[in-house]
Amino acid sequence: MLRALRRLPGDHPLPWRLRRLPVCASTELELEPWLLAAPPPLAVLADRQRFGQGQRGRLWQSPRGGVWLSAALPWPEHTAAALSLAAALGLALQLEALGLQPRIKWPNDLLLGGHKLAGLLPRLRWRGGRVRHAQVGVGLNGCNPVPAGATSVAAALGHPHHPQARPDRLTARVLRALEWAVAAADQPELVRRQAERRLWMPDGVEHLGRRWGVEGLAADGGLRLASGGERVTLQRHF
Repeated sequence: MLRALRRLPGDHPLPWRLRRLPVCASTELELEPWLLAAPPPLAVLADRQRFGQGQRGRLWQSPRGGVWLSAALPWPEHTAAALSLAAALGLALQLEALGLQPRIKWPNDLLLGGHKLAGLLPRLRWRGGRVRHAQVGVGLNGCNPVPAGATSVAAALGHPHHPQARPDRLTARVLRALEWAVAAADQPELVRRQAERRLWMPDGVEHLGRRWGVEGLAADGGLRLASGGERVTLQRHF
């Protein structure tokens, strides 16, 4: 089953239109006006961002050497996998092809050895009660300097100038990861199972003033928790 899952990207390439900028405030902000004139799939890449956007409106600076990208993708309206899981899993599979073993930290990060390697900002865009398209922002540390608590592909591969950590090569992997997500969108249970296999499982999660154990992932991308005989599912809306 996993073998078939990994073949999906090559079976469904997307006709990307790309824009690359040497520097911008945010690739998310650059993508929005482009979408008014052109349909997905589109992607904006920047060598450097001054005000990258994350969840809950958090901003950060993105230095040269990483992949900073915002993409708009076609996405099915019905019976679709959770966008957050599909995008994270697609990227995890691409990094596994390099010999790495990333873990998905719910709801939207990838970790290596407990250190942040990548962050994703997945969102569905709606119009008139219908899904118009999906948008995914990706920040992936390649050979750029990283803050405390983070890591990079170069560090994981053991060389600061490893060729597989170059931004151009990692950008190609990110685009293939997003292609994979689109191809797998109609297989929600398969995506959930494979994402759950790669889920980062902390000792517990604080919720409502109590400590809960992590049980796994729900089909809609929620995090299933248990405490005693009680169970809840956390949701994160982007």
